[in-house]
Amino acid sequence: MTEAQTIHASAVLVGGRAMLIQGASGSGKSRLALNLLHAASQNLIPFARLVADDRAHIEPAHGRLLVRPAGALAGLIEVRGLGIRRVPCEHVAVVGFLVELGAQDAQRLPVRSGAQTVLAGIRLPRIAVAAGADPLPMVLTYLSSQAHLG
Repeated sequence: MTEAQTIHASAVLVGGRAMLIQGASGSGKSRLALNLLHAASQNLIPFARLVADDRAHIEPAHGRLLVRPAGALAGLIEVRGLGIRRVPCEHVAVVGFLVELGAQDAQRLPVRSGAQTVLAGIRLPRIAVAAGADPLPMVLTYLSSQAHLG
């Protein structure tokens, strides 16, 4: 069994699964997390709650990947131009998919095989977002299309 590790990532619980958001510093992880929280407040998605911002603990457990906030950062999120803000948060969630911001291999029409990654030994669906692209429309489309897949 792989032990828990801390990664540079944000995570938002959307519905019943968390979206893990990775990317370089300044790539928009916190901004995407905030946009998802706002989308839920506008009823564009049924539910969203912050799990972690900037640093997240991940741990494989029973074939699933769990994510938790990094200790003292629980409930805190960076709002560019306003600083650090406190928001409601979840203390643990099962990761449903990964969004990689600034992905070097992002393609306009990706092949299905590139739509997955392995993190801590767990295979996850992956959305590769090109540097400078707005990830929110892609993520919202992915979420709505997954709901229709049953």
